[in-house]
Amino acid sequence: MAVEVKELLEAGVHFGHLTRKWDPNMAPYVYMERNGIHIINLYKTAAKIEEAGEALSKIAASGRKILFVATKKQAKDIVAEKAADINMPYITERWPGGMLTNFITIRKAVKKMATIDRMKKDGTFNSLSKKERLQVDRQRAKLEKNLGSISDMTRLPAALFVVDIKREHIAIAEAQKLNIPIFAMVDTNSDPRQVDYVIPANDDASKSIDKVLSHVTAAIAGGLAERKAEKDAPKAEKDAPKAKKTAKKEVVKDEEE
Repeated sequence: MAVEVKELLEAGVHFGHLTRKWDPNMAPYVYMERNGIHIINLYKTAAKIEEAGEALSKIAASGRKILFVATKKQAKDIVAEKAADINMPYITERWPGGMLTNFITIRKAVKKMATIDRMKKDGTFNSLSKKERLQVDRQRAKLEKNLGSISDMTRLPAALFVVDIKREHIAIAEAQKLNIPIFAMVDTNSDPRQVDYVIPANDDASKSIDKVLSHVTAAIAGGLAERKAEKDAPKAEKDAPKAKKTAKKEVVKDEEE
């Protein structure tokens, strides 16, 4: 799906930060200055969305996970909804320190949730005292809030998609340490050199975030559909001789009758 500059303009993707707050490394993506605000070059944004979409589609087609990170108020609900639609993990609450660099510990915490769920199923939970049950419930709720959205992520993600790299600097630093590719919406107040796939865009307005994420998740959904089609193809090929054999038997049977 081609990215139209007009739709980006209508969503306010072009509004950058105040000129005094800018990062000079964003100069290649700035179109002009208007009323003390930098205006982002949307032709470059459209091209970068398509470039990022292509790369993300390939990752999704390979069966690997893309972790979405956005803890700011304007982005968290949008990211949670869009990532859940394509069955990708996301962090929209506080970034758990060591989420990537100490992934084994994070996995232990996720497994703790599964253990509590098993206790509730097998009746062990009911044998606890009222106080203990309350403590376990609180622990489960806290784990669900912070890590529930990554419970299916059994290994490190193949890529990160970040909204606002200044705010999510810890996530960026961890991904860099592990050489995990970073895709991000980068506003004029941030350093694009920290990111592998830069999407120059307004990362403060919900309409802008929604528009960019719609294109990105559509590209990922395309990659997932491609993977499903490839998986189904060998199955169809396998079933074809059987169907042919059955049809032949039926023809012979009809002729005999």
